[in-house]
Amino acid sequence: MAAKGSHSHVKLEGEIERCRAEGHWGQLRHLAQQLLPLARPPRKVAAAGGAQDAEDYGSMLLAEALLEECLKEKFAKLKDSIPLTEKNEPKLSEAKQYLTNILSRGKLRPKYMTEAMLILGKLHYVEGSYRDAISMYARAGIDDLSTKDEPLYMLRLVTEAFVIKGLSLERSTNSIASRARLCEREEEVMACFETACFIAQVYLQELEKTLNNTHSRSIKGSNVTYSEFELSYFLEAALQSAYVTHLKKGNIVKGMRSLREILRTVETKSTQTFKMTAAKQLAQVLLHSLSEDCYWSPLSDLLPEFMNKEDQSYVSNLCRRPELYTEENAYCPQDNVEEALLLLLISESMANRDAVISRAPDQQDDRAISLRDASAVYDLLSITLGRRGQYVMLSECLERAMKFAFDEFHLWYQLALSMVACGKSAYAVSVLKECAKLRPTDPTVPLLAAKVCIGSLHWLEEGEYFAKMVIDLGEDAGESLAKGYLALGLTYSLQATDGLVKNLLKTGEGEMNLTKAKEERPATLKGTQDELNKKALQTLERARDLAPEDHQIILYLSLQLALVRQISDAIEHLQEALQLCKDDLNSLHLLALLFSAQKHYQHALDVINMAVVEYPESFSLLFTKVKLEWIHKGPEEALVTCRHMLQMWQMVYNVLQHSGSEKGSSVTETPVIKKHNGLHLTLPDAHDADSGSQRASSLAASRLEQAMSEITMQSSAMKQGPMQLWTALEQIWLQAAELFMEQQHLKEASFCIQEAASLFPTSHAVLYMRGKLAEMKGNLEEARQLYDEALTVNPAGVEIMHSLGVSPPSIAVKCVTQETVLYNPKQNYSDPLSLLEGRTFGMLTCCHRTGLVLSRLERRDLAQKVLRDAIRIQTTSHRAWNSLGEVLQAQGKNEAAIECFLTALDLESSSPVIPFTVIPREL
Repeated sequence: MAAKGSHSHVKLEGEIERCRAEGHWGQLRHLAQQLLPLARPPRKVAAAGGAQDAEDYGSMLLAEALLEECLKEKFAKLKDSIPLTEKNEPKLSEAKQYLTNILSRGKLRPKYMTEAMLILGKLHYVEGSYRDAISMYARAGIDDLSTKDEPLYMLRLVTEAFVIKGLSLERSTNSIASRARLCEREEEVMACFETACFIAQVYLQELEKTLNNTHSRSIKGSNVTYSEFELSYFLEAALQSAYVTHLKKGNIVKGMRSLREILRTVETKSTQTFKMTAAKQLAQVLLHSLSEDCYWSPLSDLLPEFMNKEDQSYVSNLCRRPELYTEENAYCPQDNVEEALLLLLISESMANRDAVISRAPDQQDDRAISLRDASAVYDLLSITLGRRGQYVMLSECLERAMKFAFDEFHLWYQLALSMVACGKSAYAVSVLKECAKLRPTDPTVPLLAAKVCIGSLHWLEEGEYFAKMVIDLGEDAGESLAKGYLALGLTYSLQATDGLVKNLLKTGEGEMNLTKAKEERPATLKGTQDELNKKALQTLERARDLAPEDHQIILYLSLQLALVRQISDAIEHLQEALQLCKDDLNSLHLLALLFSAQKHYQHALDVINMAVVEYPESFSLLFTKVKLEWIHKGPEEALVTCRHMLQMWQMVYNVLQHSGSEKGSSVTETPVIKKHNGLHLTLPDAHDADSGSQRASSLAASRLEQAMSEITMQSSAMKQGPMQLWTALEQIWLQAAELFMEQQHLKEASFCIQEAASLFPTSHAVLYMRGKLAEMKGNLEEARQLYDEALTVNPAGVEIMHSLGVSPPSIAVKCVTQETVLYNPKQNYSDPLSLLEGRTFGMLTCCHRTGLVLSRLERRDLAQKVLRDAIRIQTTSHRAWNSLGEVLQAQGKNEAAIECFLTALDLESSSPVIPFTVIPREL
């Protein structure tokens, strides 16, 4: 019987230790109440606890259970450092009474007496009696306690004792007057926090091993799993107090070391959420407080300047060290941004795994916490990936967040911004529509959508819709109202210049809707264009009235006046814009074009040269300079500028290559490109200007050939970097080829075309220029084939059709037939000379070239009709007026021809060297 009783007491003690270690306070309270009656028979007391008083032992366990239950119930007050009072907390009062009686009697043996002191010290702290807590821990002698070979619950008690002592010392420093004593107190606080952190990690690792073994054996009575174990307030404080205190005091290096040590310890299930928080905080420190020059990798030693200051450790040799992950085959970041990204990607994975997506009312609080944590991670990811220009990766991360972002504007808007940045414009507009539904009164959302539609997508109808959304907000839109009118004015302007052809190309399965096209009369189209230009002017004037100090609005008002050929008014408004912003690239560019429209070529060159000094890498300005020099000074000067453009291109390319390869980082750093550095190009059509006869220059040719030899290897290599950069290089070569052809230097022109072809062999511009070169050499059949290929690539090519128009009839008929078949492959065109009788307005921009072809084919009546239609649609086309005059003259209608020629001369007097549409119209 004695052996049986002894076995039951051993089992009871084991169950008590397990409950204290795992935090099952309800069960511990039940076991303690079972233990109390054993105190009556003296012999049983001796059997159960040796020399200890069993009643006091049971009272201690009961006091601990009551205190922990009270702390769990009052977690919010504990977190806010609000003291608990005996008057309002009966469990706290009862626990304190038990512990006070135990210590006053002193019947417990030393081991359990120390435990009672540790529990009472915690009780003093939650009451706000910080001095009593410190005194109790000093009485217990926690600085000399060893954690070796101690049960798990003792590790927990010691951990809590050290962290509470540190917190109590922090709250008691106000009474210290001596600076030296204050420094000693701070060092003592840090020693407590670091010791608590180490012991806490050891405790959690050992607890997980114990619970895993218990679960694997399926021991009866273990009715909880380890996944249900939660960190208590004091355990969490023990893990984070050390690095939080370091960071608060500005000890960045010590704080980083503490965070890295925590993240390198072997993870337990209970610390997963905490480690996600620690990873976020370390990422914040790396991004915000540490420069790249001061960075050291996690597996390397500290920098020499930090060694003497930061190598002090407060951890006592009495505590065990937690287990760390092995360093074998471990990935080591190379810089602070890379380490931050690695931490955040791990945090993002954990946030997605633990996301609460249920919309049940009882999970509302958990869902809010989950969303808050995830949003913090994605905000930091946006900063980190934005530094490296990795917007594609960022958009992919944010797409994964959509599963728990229901009705959450912030994450939706972040996704939209990332998609805009990485070029997924169509998806960005769809996301912005959802954002607008979530915040219908926020004008920035539709304004951004309008910007994307007008700019990269050229969705003019959608851009108009979003702009009107901003305007409909009225005064609620605030400062965005003027931008709303600006966006609407730009959509009207773009519809007037670009939208008519798009609206006419109504296709169904590749076939043009000819009936619809025939119903659209030219006069109606002309009226529509005039109406759109009028609405654009009125809307832009309204925007200027709302924001008279906005130079961008005044610039676009000036541009719209230029498009309708009100040159003097355009210059007057542009002067206002330049007074507000003297160095704006587009304003200077437009001023040069306006001067060229007035045939003040030297003034235009002076403005362009001034703008090039301010923006030396702007290829758009340099192309305009080439055109002006070609017209005003001849191709010799223009070739010198082309050589400079090649050198500038090589410099920009080398900078990009160096920026991308200067670091051996796994996340390649993409340079953040400013708007006007030459890589965001609005390239002019290199073939719009009429060619004049100029002198050849052997000096310019030799200089250009030297630039060619320097850059040949670069242009033939594998293309890396932004595609706009390579497109610019192609246009430079083709511009040089055109200048050489103007000088009859066909060999040099052929070399330039070959260089362009090595970049984009199937480019319609390259094919067109090869055809032009073949035509100059007299190889008309080869020219015809090249024009055919160019027309296949770009059926709407204006200059291709112009070349076909001045080619022999056999070439012209064949190519015009092919062009029309491309638009309507199902229609039978057995008679090439009658194909244009059923033509549509899908090639409105090429009407005057087609008219020339018809004139060469002696179909002058039809040519006259086509050219008149072109004039009704674009009344400012001096070439169309001139072509119509030639047709009328051939028909013997001299008076009408004279009127057309005079009109063409008048329009030509206001035509710039490059169309005004080269100025980008965007928000």
